[in-house]
Amino acid sequence: MSLIGQPVTIIGAGVAGLAAARALALRGAQVTVLEQADAIREVGAGLQISPNGACVLRALGLQAALDAASMRAEAVQLIDGPTGDPVTRLDLVRLRPDQGYHFLHRADLIQILLQGATEAGVTLRLLSRVAAVDLSGPHPAVTLESGERIETPLLVGADGLHSRTRTALNGAEQPFFTHQVAWRAVIPCEPGAAPVAEVHMGPGRHLVSYPLRGGTLRNIVAVEERAKWAEESWTLRDDSMDLRLAFEGFSPRVRTWLDRVEDPWLWGLFRHTVAQTWVKPMGQGGVALLGDAAHPTLPFLAQGASMGLEDAWLLAQALATHDTAAAAFAAYQSLRIPRTSRIVAAATANARAYHLSGLPRMLGHAGLRVLGRVSPGRMLSRFEWLYGHDVTQVS
Repeated sequence: MSLIGQPVTIIGAGVAGLAAARALALRGAQVTVLEQADAIREVGAGLQISPNGACVLRALGLQAALDAASMRAEAVQLIDGPTGDPVTRLDLVRLRPDQGYHFLHRADLIQILLQGATEAGVTLRLLSRVAAVDLSGPHPAVTLESGERIETPLLVGADGLHSRTRTALNGAEQPFFTHQVAWRAVIPCEPGAAPVAEVHMGPGRHLVSYPLRGGTLRNIVAVEERAKWAEESWTLRDDSMDLRLAFEGFSPRVRTWLDRVEDPWLWGLFRHTVAQTWVKPMGQGGVALLGDAAHPTLPFLAQGASMGLEDAWLLAQALATHDTAAAAFAAYQSLRIPRTSRIVAAATANARAYHLSGLPRMLGHAGLRVLGRVSPGRMLSRFEWLYGHDVTQVS
């Protein structure tokens, strides 16, 4: 179907929504993005873009902007949290050198995508909070809290964890609390920090940290197992003393970082299923999900942003290359559900591996040390299916 002049409405100006907006607009669509906030602000913390996500930014013409805003990662270092002793190191420089593995602030990625979308002719509507998504008529319709009703031939639900679009397609879902909470914070970085993601592992908890913005900032994500429930929200603050107490048994390096944290963000980690239904053809158009609305994931494989970028590219490509929206939607869903399900499952498995205790922890760390010495590239090769996948080459 031709996208030239095709009206498309996207709910959500996050990574997936803005990437889809640019991808569709570059193919001729008239794209409007509905965003509930009153401005696109510097929110969030650091994120990682692996080669499978970077290839999408390159295909969207945003490689130079990505390189300017990010740090090219050299490695992932697995570390025993209490002692500070290294366990093994994964060399990321070998991963798709043409794309690289990137650390950057979420706000910087949003700004790159927002500028790219705007330059492609996308219209951004702020203060457009969605109250309801109606899929009962001949066309998808969105009702805003202001009372305005918007009918659109093509609707893209990039509306995140609490997606009204997903609910309209799949019904309500009750996520499962994993009995883990995560703190996130950004602190000033020590001079000369290497572009390495450090994973400090301990019984029932772990902490990930890496530098941002040319080494001026350090991103921290710390996870603890606990029975107490915490809200699934990106806007909940916590007392920094709670964070320090949770990791008081860790090495001086980690404790020094945490001593500099003030008012960290806290959120509960919930396990969601990958949506069973991502699409619904309606008339000559219909509705499709992408990003966290379709496949919320635990943050233990650093794939949230890259999965959203993959979604955005493949949805736009499918709509541009198939004769009908129904055929495009079917192709898009068939490509994305198996891959995102595998990624979500791998992220869940990482959580268990990071939090081992007792004899399993000793044996696991010993095995990693041996493998790192004998075959340093073997661990990375296990993830070739993830990092080596290039959706821009999928026909």
